Order: sequence, then structure tokens, then C-alpha cells
Amino acid sequence: MRYWFDTEFIENGKTIDLMSIGLISEDGRTYYADVMECDLSKANDWVKANVIPHLTGRIRPRDLIAEEIVAFMGEKPEIWAYYADYDWVALCQLFGTMMHLPKGWPMYCRDLKQIVDMVGNPTLPKQEGVEHNALADAVWTKSAWEWLLARAPVEIAQGMRGEFKARAA
Repeated sequence: MRYWFDTEFIENGKTIDLMSIGLISEDGRTYYADVMECDLSKANDWVKANVIPHLTGRIRPRDLIAEEIVAFMGEKPEIWAYYADYDWVALCQLFGTMMHLPKGWPMYCRDLKQIVDMVGNPTLPKQEGVEHNALADAVWTKSAWEWLLARAPVEIAQGMRGEFKARAA
């Protein structure tokens, strides 16, 4: 099953401190948590103005978030994000290192931004939800993925759906 996610975090060029995470599944289920162990005092002015006001107060310790995400996503998830690099690191760190990801999970996530670039960088639909809320951003990423899938060239759309076909040599 496919899952789209987003995180909000504090980063300083050396560390990524997860603040919140939101996920939406292909069948519409959602998950959201704020991270108990995040030190909000380390946030820069932009994060204080644009992210902290959108935290929900659904605070969980990191180990519980990891358990809940495994229960939510199960085995062998296909994981998507938008501008995914730091989000992926933050998600992996819930489990320790990337080597500690749950059995059956990929050691990478798929980045919608790469697909956007491949098809000429079209303007994606405007986000209707609150920006910089991890769940609202995850929901937007799923809808942007669906919008792009409907417009992508056949070969790219097949790849987005996991329908890769071997090319003849």
C-alpha cells in the first residue's frame, strides 16, 4: 500500500530534530503526532512563526510514535513525500538508524518532487489545508501525487503506480 508523509523539524545544519509527523494511506486513513522529546526552544524564528502554531498537542514519545507508525503502515509500504530528504531521515531516526527500519520496509522513500521535475515542473494544485502542519502537508502531497498521476506521460504514470515494465535490450 502507498503512504504519503510529511514532517516538521528543527535543523541546524548538523541535526534534524523531529517536531511532528503526519501520514495518509492510500485508503484515506491518517496518522499524526507531535514529538514529546523535541526541544522547541531551539527553533529558529521561521519555525516559531510558521510551524509551532500548527502543532496540535497530540504529543507522543518517539518510541511510541515508531510503534504506532509500524502498526499504521504495516509491512512493505511504498512511501512518498515531497522534497523528501530531511523528512526521510527524520522518519528513519524514529527507529534508530536506517539499518533499524522495520522488516520489509524500503531503505528509501519516493520523492514526488523528482517526478514533478521529470515532467517539466508543472505548477501543482494549491494546498487547501494549513501549510506546515505535517498531516495537512501529507494530505496535500497525496492529492498532488494523484493530480500528477492523471497528467503524467504513460511511462512515468506506470512507474508512479509501481507498474514498471522491462525494456527490450
